[in-house]
Amino acid sequence: MTGILLIRHGQSEGNAERRFGGHTATPLSALGRTQAEATARALGREPITAIYSSDLLRAVETAAPLARALGVEVRQTDAFRERSVGHMEGLTFEEAAQKFPAEYAALLHRDFEHVLSGGESYRQLLDRAASELDRAIADNRGGTIAVFSHTGTICILALHLMGALDAPNLRPVWIGTANCGVARIQCRDDGFVRVTAINDTRHLSALPESNT
Repeated sequence: MTGILLIRHGQSEGNAERRFGGHTATPLSALGRTQAEATARALGREPITAIYSSDLLRAVETAAPLARALGVEVRQTDAFRERSVGHMEGLTFEEAAQKFPAEYAALLHRDFEHVLSGGESYRQLLDRAASELDRAIADNRGGTIAVFSHTGTICILALHLMGALDAPNLRPVWIGTANCGVARIQCRDDGFVRVTAINDTRHLSALPESNT
């Protein structure tokens, strides 16, 4: 049985300002750094054998406290980046809705195949992120890997592990993850998958809510 922890980054400065992050190098806010430290304390008790992270700053900064605590190197990759939202990156949600109403609506409707102008589709996100996760699982069989990523990517990876994205026609489904929320999934060599937690934020109970 191989354990997979999918962890969203802490609150970023963009989250606090209600801006689309996408592929931008947005750092953590002060609250986000506190969330990252609390997450490291909680996960530091688990038998983690490898740490992976999106190479975007907010994910790397969230992974760093756990990596220091465990003495494990963070393996950064652009495969675990958030979906690129193209021309909407850096805009507030309200600005994006006004300037790009069709693109904004497609994003809200979770249209799996729609390629955002200047950005990606969820299908393209799946293609790059799922193959990287499959390799990480193969390289760490019997261990536990921690993957620090983003809300959209975590949704797609969790659905991928559950086999929910194998159908030719896909329903719009969304698994939400709060800042530093943790999904816990176990994969057996024979293909059996057990989901033990989605968006677990109990370790943040003493902190202010980020509402993102």
